[in-house]
Amino acid sequence: MNLFKNTTLTWWQVGMLKYAVLSIGIAIGAYWHDALSPYLLYFLGLGLVLSVYLTFVWFNQHES
Repeated sequence: MNLFKNTTLTWWQVGMLKYAVLSIGIAIGAYWHDALSPYLLYFLGLGLVLSVYLTFVWFNQHES
C-alpha cells in the first residue's frame, strides 16, 4: 500500500478536507486548552510561516 501516491481532488473535496482539519483542530483546542495555551504564539508563528511558504509555492507553480 502506497500512502504517498499522486491524487487529484476536486474543489469540493478539498473543501471537505479543510473542514475536517478545522473541526479536528477546534476539538483539540477545546479539549486540551490548558495544556496548549502556553504554546499559542509558537503555533501562530508556525501557521504564519507555513501559510507564507505555501502561498509562495502556489504562486510560483501557476506562473509557468
